[in-house]
Amino acid sequence: MRRILIAMMAVMMTMILAGCAGAAKTDSMESGRNGAYHKISQEEAKKMMTENPDIIILDVRTADEYAEKHIPHARLVPNEEIGDTMIEGLNKDDVILVYCRSGRRSKAASDKLVKMGYTAIYDFGGITTWPYETEAGPYQGI
Repeated sequence: MRRILIAMMAVMMTMILAGCAGAAKTDSMESGRNGAYHKISQEEAKKMMTENPDIIILDVRTADEYAEKHIPHARLVPNEEIGDTMIEGLNKDDVILVYCRSGRRSKAASDKLVKMGYTAIYDFGGITTWPYETEAGPYQGI
C-alpha cells in the first residue's frame, strides 16, 4: 500500500512539474509561433537597445505621460491610436520594443501589432520600474 502511495505521489509531482514548465514557456512568448510577441525583461530590452542603437522603442502612453518621462529615442504611438492600419515608418519585420506605464497597455498594443502582421514585437512592460536612463520633454517626432 505504501509503495502505491509513493508511486502515485511521484506521478502527481511529474504532472505538476510538467504543467509549470509549459506555463513558463507561455509567459515568454504570448501567442505561440504564428503571430507571437515576446515578453522580455527590462534588462533584456536594455541589452537589445545597447547592442542596436537603431532599434525601435515604442512608447504607447499618452503625449502627456511621454512628456513627463520617457526612454531616450522612444517613438510615441499611443495605444488608443493603434488600430488596423500599419503605423507610418514601421515595417512589418522591424524589431520593435514596446512599453507603457505599468505593462497593461504595452500588452494590448503588442497584441494589436501582431494582429496587423508585425513579426518582431518585444513587450518589456512599464516605465515605472525602468531602472535605466529616462528624459523629459514633449515628443518631437522620430
